[in-house]
Amino acid sequence: MTTLIHFHKIVDYQTVIVTLLALAGVWISRQLDITFDLPTNLIGIAIIFPLVFSIAGAYRQREDALKSFASIKGHAIALYYAHRDWPPQDNEVHAQRGAALTRQLFAAIATYFSDGRSVLTDADSLPQVYAVFDEFSQSHELLRQGGVTSGEVSRANQSLRAMMIEFEKMHNVGRYRTPVALRAYSRMFINLFPIIFAPFFASIGYPEYPIAGYVVAFLYSFVLVSLDNIQDQLENPYDGVGPDDLHLDIGDLYMDVVERP
Repeated sequence: MTTLIHFHKIVDYQTVIVTLLALAGVWISRQLDITFDLPTNLIGIAIIFPLVFSIAGAYRQREDALKSFASIKGHAIALYYAHRDWPPQDNEVHAQRGAALTRQLFAAIATYFSDGRSVLTDADSLPQVYAVFDEFSQSHELLRQGGVTSGEVSRANQSLRAMMIEFEKMHNVGRYRTPVALRAYSRMFINLFPIIFAPFFASIGYPEYPIAGYVVAFLYSFVLVSLDNIQDQLENPYDGVGPDDLHLDIGDLYMDVVERP
């Protein structure tokens, strides 16, 4: 059942339109008696190769985003432990502040990447993320005042710096995606594909097996558009559309675990 649900998500209006155009092209070509052979490796060169390249690039970016988010989670929990365990006095006050900041950071990051417009315009949620980074920096000075050594505060600031770098890497994945020109090229050929190859599909098995041309046209169209939709879903790992997107709203889950006595 899960497989069918995920498969259903890669079928959209474009799949229907391109498939119907391919079937109509076969019918029109046969009515006009326009049938001829075409090299099928043209499909691989013009459509499949760019699509596979784009899918591989989008998947690689998703994996990079996963690594960066894992690094942010690890450093954030480490900073919470630093607030809880390093101060020689008033541990509870520092621990509560560290836990609150960690929750705020996870929430700000989830909000920022859930809003696709913010990734592009930097206008709304980005200042909220850096406001939490700023509060972490100020909190480290409070740790210093609470008796934490300069060396330990320096280590905490290094973790903060690492989180900021990894956040910017995630940000770049949302902003700079796979080549736009290559995606536009692939999509153009997918939409022209039913027209260009209609005479070729019309010639398959005709007139002995007239249904064969329709079946092949349907399969080619369905497969190519489905691959294009898979690439679109992988393109933005933060939009929550595809099953492979990152689950960023995990702050409460992690803090409930680490704060558990």
